[in-house]
Amino acid sequence: MTTTATDTSSWNARLHDHLAPQSPDPRLQLTRTAKHFGPVLAMYGTLKLIGFASFMSLLHSAGKYRTKNPRFGGGEHPWDVLASWDGWWYQQIAAHGYHPELVPVRGATGLITLEGNSAAFFPLYPALMRLTSEATGLGLYGAGLLVSIIASFAAALGIYAIADHLAGRRAGLAAAGLWAVWPGSGVEWAVYSDSLYVALAAWTCHAVINRRWLTAGLLACAAGLNRPTAVALFAAVAVAAILTLRRRQDGVIRPMAALAVAPIGLLAYLGWVGHRMGDYTGYFKLQSGAWAHEWDYGRQTLDVLTSVPVGQRDYLFAWPFADLIGVGVVLLAFALLPLLIRLRPPAVLLVHTVLTLALILGSQQIFSNVSRYLLPAFPLFLPLAVALRRLSLTHQFMLLGVAALASGSYAGYALFELGVP
Repeated sequence: MTTTATDTSSWNARLHDHLAPQSPDPRLQLTRTAKHFGPVLAMYGTLKLIGFASFMSLLHSAGKYRTKNPRFGGGEHPWDVLASWDGWWYQQIAAHGYHPELVPVRGATGLITLEGNSAAFFPLYPALMRLTSEATGLGLYGAGLLVSIIASFAAALGIYAIADHLAGRRAGLAAAGLWAVWPGSGVEWAVYSDSLYVALAAWTCHAVINRRWLTAGLLACAAGLNRPTAVALFAAVAVAAILTLRRRQDGVIRPMAALAVAPIGLLAYLGWVGHRMGDYTGYFKLQSGAWAHEWDYGRQTLDVLTSVPVGQRDYLFAWPFADLIGVGVVLLAFALLPLLIRLRPPAVLLVHTVLTLALILGSQQIFSNVSRYLLPAFPLFLPLAVALRRLSLTHQFMLLGVAALASGSYAGYALFELGVP
């Protein structure tokens, strides 16, 4: 059998096509991505819409927001409540920037001795509000809500990705659904920085689990520009990096780079505020003197945990119904933590969760905020997600749908109208 030059040329061309790297079809990639992540976004988005509609309905039916100051849970419409409290401060920062100072309240001798100042609120979220407003033409309220909603979906995807990696796709879907209905989730779609922080924390942990150290360091750095509790995230990255160095898995440079980069955002902001105030402990003095928020080794938390169950209201910043939910959240966290440990998650998840619990419960604060302050402890979702994966997706959605409907009360109305978020 003879081989012609044409046959040889044709065979060489087919071999080249087989061995050459194939450029992926963008449409095919998009289709695959949509099929993989579409159900997660649909699950989370549908549950949030149910809870959000329930929350708005409760606000409208009660009507109390009409008689309140727009800064403190009031407004002309039910949705105006979403930009009150901390949301008012974020809008002021986005519009006018910062003017850090410590201004004493004349004649004050109690807990509140300093006037509130925007420097107590970290800059990443209001900066994104300002950029979004300028890019879209939305007002600061709309821009802040848009940033929060997009960040909440990013957080859902991050939580899904972690749970999927550890326990499979169905557990991932359940974890994303739990993020939608968890106590405190009423701030996920509000002019608040919580969704942005959880998104950054989740993807930081995911990057560490997948040993993408520089990505983890940069995300943790951004988280430090958003919330002071990012200290727990830095420690989690540090522990994971040290363990990796001991095992000699990823060399030295990348884990050390993550260690060095992670705290830069937080330290830079605290340093800038301290420099502008002329006191490098100024941020902490402002938190203590203007908001009575300070480290107290858990004394106030213990006071609330021992007062609320017996109907006492003589503790600091008492908001009975919201505090009752807060107590339930703390007890739930204590119950889920041993179950999380039993799953033997990666060190970054466990350290982040334990330190987040310690930072929140060890501080004096308005206790009704606890349900939202503990949202970053999302690894606590994992034991429940593992249990829920045994259910079909239909039964998962039905169960979480009931929780979503109820979340309008326990995660939204109780936080904004029956407490101080």
